Amino acid sequence: MVFSTRALSSDRMKVPLDDSMSDDGILASSALDLARLIRARQVSSEDLVRLTLGRIQRLNPVIHAFVSVFDRAVAVARKKDREVMLRGDLPLFHGVPIGIKDLNVVRWSRTRFGSRAVPSLPMPWDDYTVASLRRAGFVIVGKLSTSEFGALPVTEPAIHPPTRNPWSIGHSAGGSSGGSAAAVAAGILPVAQGSDGAGSIRIPSSFCHVFGIKPSRGRVANQFGLSDRQLLYTSGPITSTVSDAAAMLDVMAGLVAGRAHWAPAPPHPFRERAKGPARRFRVGVAVSSPVVATHPQILERVWDVVRLLADRGHDIVETSLPPCSIEDFLPLWQYQVGGTPFCLWSRTEPVTRWLGRAGRKLCPLSVSERFKTLKARCEGVLRGFDLLITPTVAVPPPRVGAFANLSPEQIITEAASIVAFTAMFNLVGFPAASVPAGLSAAGLPIGVQVVGGAFGECDVLELAWQLEEMLPWAHLRPTLQGICGGASRLLA
Repeated sequence: MVFSTRALSSDRMKVPLDDSMSDDGILASSALDLARLIRARQVSSEDLVRLTLGRIQRLNPVIHAFVSVFDRAVAVARKKDREVMLRGDLPLFHGVPIGIKDLNVVRWSRTRFGSRAVPSLPMPWDDYTVASLRRAGFVIVGKLSTSEFGALPVTEPAIHPPTRNPWSIGHSAGGSSGGSAAAVAAGILPVAQGSDGAGSIRIPSSFCHVFGIKPSRGRVANQFGLSDRQLLYTSGPITSTVSDAAAMLDVMAGLVAGRAHWAPAPPHPFRERAKGPARRFRVGVAVSSPVVATHPQILERVWDVVRLLADRGHDIVETSLPPCSIEDFLPLWQYQVGGTPFCLWSRTEPVTRWLGRAGRKLCPLSVSERFKTLKARCEGVLRGFDLLITPTVAVPPPRVGAFANLSPEQIITEAASIVAFTAMFNLVGFPAASVPAGLSAAGLPIGVQVVGGAFGECDVLELAWQLEEMLPWAHLRPTLQGICGGASRLLA
């Protein structure tokens, strides 16, 4: 595929570009800021898309965030620019580039689900999630990498090279939305779509030092129109700023340019912060898990964040998580993988095949009863609290290839240590976000998880906004020299 890029041309701009609006600088802008510039005709969608394609060309051979790139995006962007001249009712993200995870269907593109076991056939329609993002005005520039069927918390499927962490290319970007988080962290995209069945938005967001939120069950319609009363997974945004995530969640939830799903409507759109003084919350803090010991530097960083919240006037109370082991959760994980349609199971990877084989043997009624039992055991975790703080992940990002020579059972054990603090909240259906909280001594990102009660996205976002003010993470970015120079180090 051939890409072309052009500098932002002065004949398209109403103001000259300063240093902050250089090619790299403008792509570091938030999605909401880019949309404002497009509406003001200070930058064109076509130029943004061309710059994005050029950045993919430079960086993707090392980090492997994209699995396909759409040449047609330039023509779509050009049409968006014409609409700026003709329409006054432009959607919220008109003309802004975005990428879609390869578990979602984008019309006339191939969806492989990170697998060789799925036919490579273009579909003539968008799934429900993609349709909502298209209505919001986004320009879809390509598909982003995932683990096979989204089953693992690292993105290293056999179908393409592993997705690498922009902060350290020897380490995993996480999964299963690894491509989404890596693309945002590398400054290729301002925002990306992800999905989360046991932590697949929050884990890569933590590993890549970006913001990601898993909404409540029922907030975002299932992409395939499935009944989601007992589904573990849902879609959500991965972004650099909380405001971008909140606005994108408005779109995905149907609160803007769509129809809301079954969750009760929030008191105000997510992108609108509550009026008045900053809210003070009663916050529970849980830093230990029966599944894995929390790394000392991650533990230290969580308590640093908690002290900041206490200084801001929040009521902090240490608590613990309900007991929930990998043995409890594994059948639900297996059943979810086993329900994958259109799959030639003989062509799947060993761990996926192991999960799917077990999942296809499970009785749907027994799985439903297990779901209800575990949900009832865990949904009191926020009793007495407005919000809960935990590590997003208890361990640092694993090295790329760390799972390569392990048996399926060993891979699941290692994966369990990564999802120890995230999977429970897919089970109970509570909203949860990963907030960037700084870097370890080795320069690897650390995330702190903020969990709200049922349909409590407004609370989660409010605390995340406050943390964004106290921990301004947007200025912390991986060095491009480190990424671009990474190809030679891969051979070392």
